[in-house]
Amino acid sequence: MKIVFAGTPEFAVPALRAAAQRAEVVAVYTQPDRPAGRGRGLAASPVKLEAVARGIPVLQPESLRDHDAQAALRALAPDLMVVVAYGLILPRAVLDIPVHGCWNVHASLLPRWRGAAPIQRAIEAGDPETGVCLMQMQAGLDTGPVLLSLRTPIDAEETGGQLHDRLAALGAQVLADGLGLLRAGIRPTAQPQPAQGVTYAKKLDKAEARLDWTQPAAVLARKVRAFEPWPVAEAEVGGQRLRIREATALALRHGAAPGTVLTANRQGLDIACGEGALRLRVIQREGGRPISVADYLNAKRGTGD
Repeated sequence: MKIVFAGTPEFAVPALRAAAQRAEVVAVYTQPDRPAGRGRGLAASPVKLEAVARGIPVLQPESLRDHDAQAALRALAPDLMVVVAYGLILPRAVLDIPVHGCWNVHASLLPRWRGAAPIQRAIEAGDPETGVCLMQMQAGLDTGPVLLSLRTPIDAEETGGQLHDRLAALGAQVLADGLGLLRAGIRPTAQPQPAQGVTYAKKLDKAEARLDWTQPAAVLARKVRAFEPWPVAEAEVGGQRLRIREATALALRHGAAPGTVLTANRQGLDIACGEGALRLRVIQREGGRPISVADYLNAKRGTGD
C-alpha cells in the first residue's frame, strides 16, 4: 500500500512513524521552511526532519490548488493520503486522487471542536474528556465521516502541552488501527458526524492569553492550563506584568476588587477574581525564566522590588 503523508508540526510526527511502519510512504508533504528563532533563519518543520531522517522524499508546495502540484501528486499514484495538521487546504481535486481518498487524524471527538486548536479549546472549556478521530476527508472543515475514534479523560491538572503529547500518541494509534484494517482488506465503516454538538476551535491568539481578573477563578485556571506552553497566560499583578505558568482556582469568598493580591506566601500568590481567587504557583517575569512563587518572593525581598 502506497501512502502519501501530509503534516507539519510535532503533533504529526508519531502518525508519520506509524504510517511508515505499516505501509510504503512514497512522499511526505509539509509546509515550506519558515523563519524561526532569534536569527530568523529558515527552519524545517518537525515532519520534514523526520522524513529526511527516514529517507522519504519531501515536497513543500505553497499550495495544492496549483495544477502542477496536483499533477505531481497524481504521478505518485497513492493508494491513500494521510493528513495530520498539515496546515494547507486540500481542494476537491486532491481529495479525489488517492484510491481510498484522504484520511485525517483530528485531535477531538468530532463534531466537537472542529478547527485549528481543538486541544487547547477542550481544556479551556472544561471538557471532562476528549480524544482523536480518524476521518474520511471532505471539502468542508473537519466535516467528513468518522472512521475510527479513541477517547481519553482530561486530567484536572493537565496542560495544553501535556494533552498535546498524549493525543499525538493516540492519533498515531488510531491511524495504525485504520491502516491495519485497510491492509487486511477491511475498509473502516464511515459514520457521518451528527448535526448536533458542532463547535469550532478557533486559532489561538496571543491577545486572548491576557487574564481578566473579573472572570471567575475556575475559568482563569483553565486558561492557564490551556495556554501552556503557548501562548502562555499573562496578567498584571501588583503593578507588574507576569506570565502565569501554573495556577489553581480557590473557591473562597472575599470582598476585594478583582486583581487584588489577597495573600503572598510560599504556597502562592492569591489574586482576587470576579468569583473566588486564583493561586499563582509558578510565574515568569519579563526576560526571566519560570520560577516558583516562593523563589519570586525571596527575590523581591532581596532586591526590595
